[in-house]
Amino acid sequence: MNMPLQHRRMGVVVIGQSPRPSVQAEIAAVLSPGIAIELRGALDGMSREEIDAIPPVDGADSLFTLLPNGDNVRISKKAVEGRANAQLARFKQEGIDVTMLACTGKFPNLAPDGLVILPSAVLHRMVEAVLPKGRLGVFSPLPEQTALIAGKWQREGVEVVGVTLQPGSDDAAVDAAAQEMASRQPDLVVLDCMSYSSANKARVRQHYPGPVILSITAAARVIEELIS
Repeated sequence: MNMPLQHRRMGVVVIGQSPRPSVQAEIAAVLSPGIAIELRGALDGMSREEIDAIPPVDGADSLFTLLPNGDNVRISKKAVEGRANAQLARFKQEGIDVTMLACTGKFPNLAPDGLVILPSAVLHRMVEAVLPKGRLGVFSPLPEQTALIAGKWQREGVEVVGVTLQPGSDDAAVDAAAQEMASRQPDLVVLDCMSYSSANKARVRQHYPGPVILSITAAARVIEELIS
């Protein structure tokens, strides 16, 4: 039997730790009223020392996240993957049928059960749909991610330009990154991290007049379509 809308729940797994009220608020702003958001972290229960002990081994293994206290950390994708999968499975066991992994990285070893929204897949299909050819601008949190951005996004007919912008940066840093991106004249811009905010997007739009895709709200709109 289908649950009435006011009883619908969705699960969110962030790659760091909970709570993440800013992430929850960005998702809630897109969803219909009455949809409950339950958020957990792949690293919940770990001490800071344990988190610092799982650094990335190289650029391809690098993930960026903000901890609940505002600290930013670089962590290993491989180390996070298994823990994230366990949290997704826990949601499924608890009867939450639609979940989202709040990360735009690709996770080849993830084996989710049920309707699991992977923002990386959502973003790539969206960009393919609206930009069959042209120049794609991508903001990434870490320089090592920006260095690998062409391998992640490039396809025939599409040129990729990357700019590094750490989530949580002050307005001056966002403005500088936005101006750098605008100078490269992309046809479409993607904020390629779930820690970027609507405020970041609005500030980028002050310098770049073209279309901008914010990862967290783009993925949340898919959730809205599934459960509203």
